[in-house]
Amino acid sequence: MSPNLRIAYRFLTAKKRAMLMSLSCTILGVGLFVVTQATTSGFEVFFIRTILGSDGAMRIEDKIQDTMRSMDAAGGSDFQVGQKEGVKYIEGIEEPARIMEIVSEFANVHGVSAVLRGSVQLSSWFKNEEAQVFGIKLDDHLRVSNLHNQIMSGSLDEFRNSPSTALVGRVLADRLQLTAGDSFTINLRGESRRFRVAAIYETGYREIDKTRVYVDLVAARSLLKRPTGATFIQISLNDPDRAPAEAAHMEEVLRHSVKDWKQREKTWLTVFNALSVSTGITVTIFTLIASLAMFNTLAMIVLEKTKDIAILRSMGYERRDITQVFLWQAVIVLAIGAVVGGLFGAGVTWAVGQVPLPINGIFKTETFPISWQTRHYVEAIATAVVMVMIASLAPARRAARLEPGDIIRGTAQ
Repeated sequence: MSPNLRIAYRFLTAKKRAMLMSLSCTILGVGLFVVTQATTSGFEVFFIRTILGSDGAMRIEDKIQDTMRSMDAAGGSDFQVGQKEGVKYIEGIEEPARIMEIVSEFANVHGVSAVLRGSVQLSSWFKNEEAQVFGIKLDDHLRVSNLHNQIMSGSLDEFRNSPSTALVGRVLADRLQLTAGDSFTINLRGESRRFRVAAIYETGYREIDKTRVYVDLVAARSLLKRPTGATFIQISLNDPDRAPAEAAHMEEVLRHSVKDWKQREKTWLTVFNALSVSTGITVTIFTLIASLAMFNTLAMIVLEKTKDIAILRSMGYERRDITQVFLWQAVIVLAIGAVVGGLFGAGVTWAVGQVPLPINGIFKTETFPISWQTRHYVEAIATAVVMVMIASLAPARRAARLEPGDIIRGTAQ
């Protein structure tokens, strides 16, 4: 242990009550920062997982067709030039098989699935409900969604083996009073087709669970009178965070509109980001209190240890050494506060994750969602370091300016 650090420790332990106050505020500030960020991020991560498990990381939707307009060349000549004015989107995908083959060659692509979508009406013995039918090839769609983990009752094997069966969302099934094995009809343009419920699924996202019905792609083509093409192609990625870059690249290559999940859910992601910033600012107040407590502790030590400072200066300690003595005191408090605060935050975060919190709307969960991320601890400790060290500079500099002669004469300021 260096002499400066040893002296700093002796000075700090001489003011145990003030030191414990500063330490407690630092622990509380670091711990609460970790907890609030973990819980806020938990909701965001859970929402993202639900969205990716239902709608994939990207969707290829409409074909892009450039539009041109003519304008006179400068000087009034008859020479005409084409100028790009915008793009026109042609609804749907004409050749899904060819697009899927090309997309599968991208290194980050995990799976692709062609989907044919249409608005229909479902009828059961109980009532009628408006819905969206999604025609899929089951094995393809399982690679781009979390459907196999969302089944509440029934069997995916029955859906795979029987083209006259369907997968119905839990909310929609409850509205129609349907259970696995029950029959219902899909009505479209005056025609009706009878299907049987192979399984009931639940994504936790109410808007999906109350409107979406999955049927075999061949059955959907017959029902919607669409023998070719697809409404969109759903894509899953090995690294979903690269979705924006992948979408831009695919759009350029395929000349089709490609929407990534970050663009698709931009509103919700902005809300979660705002909540994270808001909670971060709120809990930073505790760190500010810790810095003020540290300032007060060091200021009192400077006042009480003026004679000791004079002795140190007389022994040959330079102003830089005195500054280091007082900054070491802040470092000691920060080191202990960061370790204990991080452990406190982790413990409270774990406890919060055990709290029952039934939610069913944007997503479904039975407990409080939390997210374990290293950056939460880094940000909490970094905030504490910056604020406490800034608050410690003034007392440290004041102590360094004290002159032995002024202290002896009683004129030190």
